[in-house]
Amino acid sequence: MVCGGFACSKNCLCALNLLYTLVSLLLIGIAAWGIGFGLISSLRVVGVVIAVGIFLFLIALVGLIGAVKHHQVLLFFYMIILLLVFIVQFSVSCACLALNQEQQSQLLEVGWNNTASARNDIQRNLNCCGFRSFNPNDTCLASCLQSSHKCSLCAPIIGEYAGEVLRFVGGIGLFFSFTEVCAKSSVFSPSCHRESCFVC
Repeated sequence: MVCGGFACSKNCLCALNLLYTLVSLLLIGIAAWGIGFGLISSLRVVGVVIAVGIFLFLIALVGLIGAVKHHQVLLFFYMIILLLVFIVQFSVSCACLALNQEQQSQLLEVGWNNTASARNDIQRNLNCCGFRSFNPNDTCLASCLQSSHKCSLCAPIIGEYAGEVLRFVGGIGLFFSFTEVCAKSSVFSPSCHRESCFVC
């Protein structure tokens, strides 16, 4: 069925914002799951993930209401917010994909030194103690410390996964940044050409 007017743009915006809603609920659910199973005890990390999920949910809600009601003011603010999010997200994604091994190692060390609670979670879950060196007087929650086995350092273990995680995060970030471009173009397009729109 061929559609015209605002119908095609509205359908595209609704579909994208439903996707953003699912992603936001997934982020909030992952944070709750991490707390429930004791994988994450850092309230700062969980707070950031939940805040990002709530922010994304509110943006998606504004986009959905604006698209369904064809509310020009909401769509304008939605477009401005998406532009700002796109700039930040695209920059972070490119930075994640461009980091070399040495830069990854420096970034991980800075994060290690600045987050005590997340450090304890990492040591417990990866069964390692210390980043590049371990002082026996420091606290370590890894199970290897209670046994007779020698504990591994965390830097090599984290380094194995850092590149893969950064590539994954960068790729997902780029994907969603291009969906934001699609959403902005849907807001800008006042009508739908018959040649390119077939589903109402």
